[in-house]
Formats: sequence, structure tokens, C-alpha cells
Amino acid sequence: MTAPIIRSLAELRAMTRGWQMAGEKIGVVPTMGALHDGHLSLVKAAEESCERVIVTIFVNPKQFNNPEDLKNYPRTEEDDARKLRRFSVDAIYVPDGDEMYPDGFATTVSVSGLTDVMDGTYRPGHFEGVATVVAKLFLQTSASDAFFGEKDFQQLQVVRRMARDLDIPITVHGCPTIREIDGLAMSSRNLLLSDRARVTAPRLHEEMERIVEGFLGGEDPAELTQAAIKRLQAQGFGDVDYIDIRANDDLSLVTAPDPARPARLFAAAWLAGVRLIDNIAVE
Repeated sequence: MTAPIIRSLAELRAMTRGWQMAGEKIGVVPTMGALHDGHLSLVKAAEESCERVIVTIFVNPKQFNNPEDLKNYPRTEEDDARKLRRFSVDAIYVPDGDEMYPDGFATTVSVSGLTDVMDGTYRPGHFEGVATVVAKLFLQTSASDAFFGEKDFQQLQVVRRMARDLDIPITVHGCPTIREIDGLAMSSRNLLLSDRARVTAPRLHEEMERIVEGFLGGEDPAELTQAAIKRLQAQGFGDVDYIDIRANDDLSLVTAPDPARPARLFAAAWLAGVRLIDNIAVE
């Protein structure tokens, strides 16, 4: 089924009004396009849970702190629409910058605490841009359910807190990270990797698994992390922004295993000019 591409908010609301009146659940999958199997797993989850599904595609300038990164971000709308044909998607919402941020737009949504660590430190303003655009998409689509990947776990927690604090009536679902056969977490940014870098990229996930194994075995997390960074850089990685074990709920640092408090290992590292992020459960 080929879903209609909707470019204006007025057209989108005219479409969703009837669904709301019929009491149908509306699921939204917010994306920036360049869809891969990770995104499509979110669409499948929305399809299974909701009567109506909207996929949004908007490369949000407000969440990029590097203009070159924004310029280079993959834009593949035609290919994205083709990939969505095998799902029961009712609309593909593709607003432009003027539709999302009209002249005079002056509001920013900021979530404190959860955004003060990891990517919040290394990408100033990033999560304000994420929270602002996602709040708008939730309200524009009138969705009852939203679907995000756990690959961007910090983002997922920020979005959940934002929706809760602003009393937006929506359930935010976290869906498992989808990986390539060699363990690399699927990401639109993987398209920017050279062939050589793509061969090296799975080493990040391998080192993360090694850290978790050692941590659960009683080894010192700081020593495990430093050893992993040295190995990664010896294999071709550049700067490693962070490798942290943090609690799921408030993203505070965890220094010892605690079965009563779920935690994850988070990492962000540069490889051939591409920033890779990943996280895995500590269990």
C-alpha cells in the first residue's frame, strides 16, 4: 500500500480528525528519514498496536549543533516511501522547515537532568531541539502512541519525561535496537561510513560486551573502560566521547552491579569522521 505524503499541518489534521472521532488509536513513528530496518521495526510495532499509523520524516535543524552534519545528513524521501509500502502506513508526514518553524517561532522545550550527561554534554542544544520537535509532532499528529528505538536510549528517556511533564496524552514505547549481522547498531549515519570504516565499526559493540562481562564479573569499570578505549583507538577509532554505565531511570552513573536497579552501558565514539552511538543492557 502506498501511503499519501502529507506536507501541511492543515491537511494532516483534516485526515486525523475522522480517526479521532471514530475512536481509533493513532501511532506515530518520528524519523529523520534514511529509513533502515531499525525504523521499519518501529513501524511494524505501531502497525500491531494501532488502527492508524503515521510516519514522520523531518530532518530537524534544531537538533544539529554542527551545520556540516546537518548538510550531510542523508535525505532519501523517495526510497523511504518505497520501503514503507509493505506496511499499513496511513500517512507519511513530511513537513518542511517553514511548516514546522514558521516566522516568529520562539519556543523551546528543555528537559533538565536527563540532558546534562553524555550526548547532552557533547552536543549542546541537541536535546532541546529533539524535545521541541517531538512535542510538536505529538500534538500535530494527535497520536495516542509513539514508537522510538532503544538505540537512542537517552533520547527515549528525554521524550518520555517531556511527554509526562507536559501532560501530553501519549504512550511512548521503547523498541529493541536492531543490529546488523556483525553487531553494529543500525543507524542512518552508517551510510556515511567508508567501506573500510564499516568493517571496523562493529568493534565498538564488541568492546561494549567485553566491558559488561567484566563489570558483572567484579572488575573495575574505570579500568575496563580505559582498556577498551585503547583497543578501539588502536583499531582505527578516533575520539571516544564517553563509555558510561548508567541507571535506566535517571541516567546516573553506576559503579557496581545492582540487580534491583536496571542499568545500561552507553558509548559514543568517532570513526572516520562519523559519530557512532550505542548502548546495551547490563544484565
